[in-house]
Amino acid sequence: MTDQRTDRDDDSGLMEPRFLRPGESTLSDHDVFPEHEELPQTAYQIVHDEIMLDGNARLNLATFVGTWMNDESKKLVVDAADKNMVDKDEYPRTAAIEEHCWKMLAGLWNAPDPKHTIGTSTIGSSEGAMLGGLALKRRWQQARRAAGKSTEQPNLVMSSAVQVCWEKFCNYFEVEMRLVPISEEHPCLDGSQVADYVDEHTIGVVAIMGVTYTGAYEPVQEIAEALDALQAETGLDVPIHVDGASGGMVAPFIQPDIVWDFRLERVHSINTSGHKYGLVYPGVGWVVWRSRDLLPDDLIFEVSYLGGSMPTLALNFSRPGAPILLQYFMFLRLGREGYRAVQQDSQDVAKYLSAGIAALGPFELWNDGSDIPVFAWRLKDADSHNWTLYDLQDRLRMKGWLVPAYPMPDDLADVTVQRIVVRNGLTMDLADELLDDIRTATEYLEQLQTPMPDTGNRAAFHH
Repeated sequence: MTDQRTDRDDDSGLMEPRFLRPGESTLSDHDVFPEHEELPQTAYQIVHDEIMLDGNARLNLATFVGTWMNDESKKLVVDAADKNMVDKDEYPRTAAIEEHCWKMLAGLWNAPDPKHTIGTSTIGSSEGAMLGGLALKRRWQQARRAAGKSTEQPNLVMSSAVQVCWEKFCNYFEVEMRLVPISEEHPCLDGSQVADYVDEHTIGVVAIMGVTYTGAYEPVQEIAEALDALQAETGLDVPIHVDGASGGMVAPFIQPDIVWDFRLERVHSINTSGHKYGLVYPGVGWVVWRSRDLLPDDLIFEVSYLGGSMPTLALNFSRPGAPILLQYFMFLRLGREGYRAVQQDSQDVAKYLSAGIAALGPFELWNDGSDIPVFAWRLKDADSHNWTLYDLQDRLRMKGWLVPAYPMPDDLADVTVQRIVVRNGLTMDLADELLDDIRTATEYLEQLQTPMPDTGNRAAFHH
């Protein structure tokens, strides 16, 4: 009778007990490059066992990044694992598919002439945002030089609740970051605030369709109208870049009446994340310009392919082609109708959860998931409780759920919120299980007679 713990490791016919093979039955220094080779089965087992210690991706309600795709998608990943997106001459069909995708997005976002604008895939929405910011800076510099004015001290205006990629952009590309603080009265950037932060050195304004902290949409049309009024008064013509990392793939399908995209002439560029509500595995993002003239020529490199040339622009060079093929697959697979159904289902789950949490008693919703399927809440009368949202976060982690608690940005830094991101794969049944676990954890915490001990390990959640 064969030992069930054994495997045939080669063609010799010899059997070796699994977990007793060299490398699996001994300790090793994981930070030191190994001296000797291992059997492929051994190396696989070591890596496989290590990642078992990660959390369950589908229970990670902190991340916006997709954690579920169907079996056909997984086959495509394997089929295209060796494709390097930068080799457009070697992989011309993959290059053509990339172009199909951003032209589809240009149409989805109501560009005046989708087939003759320009865009590109990126490694994620952050790279797309940086390319949009670079185009704003370069066009501002060119206009200033043409007018005989200084190109020193460019600034970019945005909410204090922006994602950290914008802080990186301003740091890396030497642009002053002008943050408009959010408050209880103004929980996001809006038209009443923006003009106070704009001057002749402003390269643009960033508007967010789906604030990372809460999931709320910033009113892009109001911001554009405020900038229209400012131009009429001062002559300053300030463009908008829309950070649609999440909302760019939600609003067109379930809130088509919201005017936030290229229907507004002042919106020059939009970025989104394919691996968020674009519904594919990481990593792919997109950036598209309203029209070809809004992207300066000196940011574009021409690459020869199919007997002609193809424009290319990116901060990264070599990068995988598989996620781009996955994006095209999802566009073909779902279409507008399918995306509408998936995003509506996610929003239904988010609103079910937010209503259930609001009904528990100790909590007050910051928003309810009516924009992107993301919502946050805070603890009512926080000082009157013997526990905090960090304690609730810890209790839920014991059940496998990652539901982050964190402070709001600077002017609201004394406010702690907790947030749930609903993605494709969080079913209504799973949501009900989560709500039950939140209810049980809350009941336990509410019975505490003394405060929970403070471990002092309350690092802010990183967006």
